[in-house]
Amino acid sequence: MYAKAEINRFSIDGPVLITPKAFADARGLFSEVYRAEAFNKIIGQSVAFAQDNLSISAKSGTVRGLHAQKSPHGVGKLVQCLRGSITDIAVDARKDSPTYGQYVSANLSESNRAQLWVPEGFLHGYATLCDDCLVYYKQTGCYAPNSEISIMWNDPDLAIDWKMSAPNAILSDKDACAANFAHFKSPFA
Repeated sequence: MYAKAEINRFSIDGPVLITPKAFADARGLFSEVYRAEAFNKIIGQSVAFAQDNLSISAKSGTVRGLHAQKSPHGVGKLVQCLRGSITDIAVDARKDSPTYGQYVSANLSESNRAQLWVPEGFLHGYATLCDDCLVYYKQTGCYAPNSEISIMWNDPDLAIDWKMSAPNAILSDKDACAANFAHFKSPFA
């Protein structure tokens, strides 16, 4: 059950890695991947999800992020890789936080079934570690393009280890010209 999931917390307050318990037998595997009451207890707050997203990346080295949305359209995300493997990143963008500009990293894959909770106030992004990745995530708010924040995925001030090399990165046009973190004026308290 989701309530019996393995919970891992980070040195940065907020993100949580959740690995739902799985039951395997001759037929295959069963896992409860979300239960609102148990999830809210794990993260220590009550959230409601408003939008679910599915992302398919054909090639290894595809990078999506770093993204966030500012208030009043801020979002938290619960991310899971259903096929393949990704390095998932959450950067603390809360300007008054003692860990501002620091990040957490998690490997999410179809084999480990882990989920990363990325709360509002964090930049989020991921890189695919193999071809044909399928990523599913829930958001606490809906996509609002006028509120979107994009920070360069390989910003030297953040020094994120994406588990891949920069020359291999496949980016959207928007992510390729994202802002530097040094010029970022955080709207998050």
